[in-house]
Amino acid sequence: MKMTVIGLGYIGLPTAILFAKYGHQVTGVDISPWVTTQLNAGLIHIEEPGLEQDLQGVLLTENFFASTVPASADVYIIAVPTPNKADQYQSCDTRYVEAAVNNILPHVKRGDTIIVESTIAPRTMTDVVQPVIEQQGFTVGEDIFLAHCPERVLPGNIMHELVHNPRIIGGITDACTEKAAAVYGTFVKGEMIKAQAGEAELSKLMENTYRDVNIALANELAKISERLGIDALRVIEMANKHPRVTLHQPGPGVGGHCLAVDPYFVIAAAPEESLLMQTARAINNSMPDFVVQQVRAFMAERERNRVTLFGMTYKGNIDDVRESPAMEIKARLDDMAFDVRVFDPHVAELPLTGEEACDGSSLLVVLTDHDEFRNIPTKYTNKMRDMTIFDTKNIVQHVGAKVNYVNYGNLSQAKKIAVVPS
Repeated sequence: MKMTVIGLGYIGLPTAILFAKYGHQVTGVDISPWVTTQLNAGLIHIEEPGLEQDLQGVLLTENFFASTVPASADVYIIAVPTPNKADQYQSCDTRYVEAAVNNILPHVKRGDTIIVESTIAPRTMTDVVQPVIEQQGFTVGEDIFLAHCPERVLPGNIMHELVHNPRIIGGITDACTEKAAAVYGTFVKGEMIKAQAGEAELSKLMENTYRDVNIALANELAKISERLGIDALRVIEMANKHPRVTLHQPGPGVGGHCLAVDPYFVIAAAPEESLLMQTARAINNSMPDFVVQQVRAFMAERERNRVTLFGMTYKGNIDDVRESPAMEIKARLDDMAFDVRVFDPHVAELPLTGEEACDGSSLLVVLTDHDEFRNIPTKYTNKMRDMTIFDTKNIVQHVGAKVNYVNYGNLSQAKKIAVVPS
């Protein structure tokens, strides 16, 4: 098949390369000339294991070409951002999806398949996308086959999960579903779940909302335990010994392009019925402030106000800082006139080494669960003025003997200990 993939970000690019790897002629489209030039030179602009090697392979076979303009194809896949609007419920902004549909319309012909992979609010396919296509004189389900097939992958393992995860195929009609299933059937080895478009839209949103709500429960437990002087991590460990309980781990908040965004699409669609989701969002949004409060408590007795932050991405082992609570925490500490230094080995724009970031610091706060943070070398902590680590991700497994290590388990007790500046 000839395919055009609109949007070459964290989902669109791996999807385009994978289709090309399986023999299809793929044009990948992005509005950034720098991105397309990099890709055509065999260089990727995101961090994803194995992706650059696969890109170079499909360039050699001439199955992939990056462009700033769409090309005629048999299948069009739209994988563009869907941010929140600045309205009361932070509803789904579909302008990029609509723009992508309008950009491909001059190339669309009868018999083509159009698939939206972007995460969208319920009824977007029927209320927004379908009318745009039918205004051109096409009948969806007869002339054009339209479906929503949301991605369900984990950054850091995308290339494997695109192939092996179950795939939801949500067509406007049964014929649309079958056409879209045939497209993904060229490489998907997981179950092909055939559904209606609205079911597919809401299912994807609920997958991420489920995790957001359960993380909120863990974060609320961390707050309660800090107030009561109880070890939250020990409570979670014991509770999870029950065969039907799986509590999540608390953290500094929830970020990324899914968990921190998708619940609002459901909330906006049914605000009176989504009270639990709204509460969960409020709890998770409060966690950066909770972390900042703990930092202020730790720093109250310090002579020097330098704070070191380890990790700026929203999750471990990736370079994505979208909606990251770490970014919010840094901004708040900056506003409070703390001398903030940052180390993140996955973010190229942050040039400091671990030693440089720790030099003269009174507190090290771990905000991301990168593998590099499992062991905090003594060459880092020896540079600190006060060797205290506050680990909000419970990722650190080894520190030096002289280090005061704090997590959500011993947080309440640790703050009561007066630390005399060295």
